[in-house]
Amino acid sequence: MIFPEHIEAIGDEIAIRWNDGSEDYLQMERLRAWSPSAENMGERDLVGRQIGGHDGPQAFPGVTVRGWNKVGGYAIQFQFSDGHNTGLYSFDYLKKLGQMARE
Repeated sequence: MIFPEHIEAIGDEIAIRWNDGSEDYLQMERLRAWSPSAENMGERDLVGRQIGGHDGPQAFPGVTVRGWNKVGGYAIQFQFSDGHNTGLYSFDYLKKLGQMARE
């Protein structure tokens, strides 16, 4: 299982060093835009219809990460300067965002 060994804020990015030796650098505004929270992504009802959320990522210019907490052994919860803190970023999701940032 992949997990972050070290997380650090550097300028407007979050740097993550993974236990496999790789590193990812994620822009804070992009992290906020891709929050997996129900506020951003919506929720599915019992028959699979999406309720709430947005059709695509929103822009959050100037938003920064103020802190983060590890959630169990599977996710990071970031606290953003706009008050948002409900998204739980699974390690797999963060790794995927890092791969997208390199493309």
